[in-house]
Amino acid sequence: SSWVFGAQRATVGRDGSLDWVALGFGSRSGHVLMETRLAGEGSEARVTGAYATHGRQHIDFDTTQEHAAANTTSDLAFRGVLQGRSTAVWKGNIIVDPGAQKTDAFQESRNLLLSKRAHADAIPGLEIQANDVRCTHAAAVAQVDPEQLFYLRSRGLKLDVARRLVIEGFLAALVERFEGGPVRERLSDALERRLALVLND
Repeated sequence: SSWVFGAQRATVGRDGSLDWVALGFGSRSGHVLMETRLAGEGSEARVTGAYATHGRQHIDFDTTQEHAAANTTSDLAFRGVLQGRSTAVWKGNIIVDPGAQKTDAFQESRNLLLSKRAHADAIPGLEIQANDVRCTHAAAVAQVDPEQLFYLRSRGLKLDVARRLVIEGFLAALVERFEGGPVRERLSDALERRLALVLND
């Protein structure tokens, strides 16, 4: 068994842009801290995260999007697929400092449970100290939709194939955040390889 602890911090200056990806796949237990600080006016950040756990794995993501200047934008999307008795916690916080007017911030965490013993917590948070902002969040934990499975099976697909297609569609939303190119291709390949391992658990 292995443990992974990581901390990533980024500061984005005036009119700067940050785009980063975090993947939680491997260790028995992991905790990852990701902090994004938009320090310059007109700066923007996009954070994309994915995890696919199985067995008794546990993954913790703690994310912060701090808006310290006016006219800044952040967009965070995390998605997780959990099999076996694995667990995941995502805790996200959007902070808008005084004077960071015209902030536009979004965060979401969505989890798909593939077994009855898997468990996920999604905990979004907002700390807003400016009055002319748009900050939204979304969080969901669900199992594979039986209606989607029924639809695909009514088209002649076997249950395991239908289930995999639903899961792939769930994760595809992350890949679609990127236009064609090496990042999109590598993310898609990494998710496909990991999903094959998790589904064979």
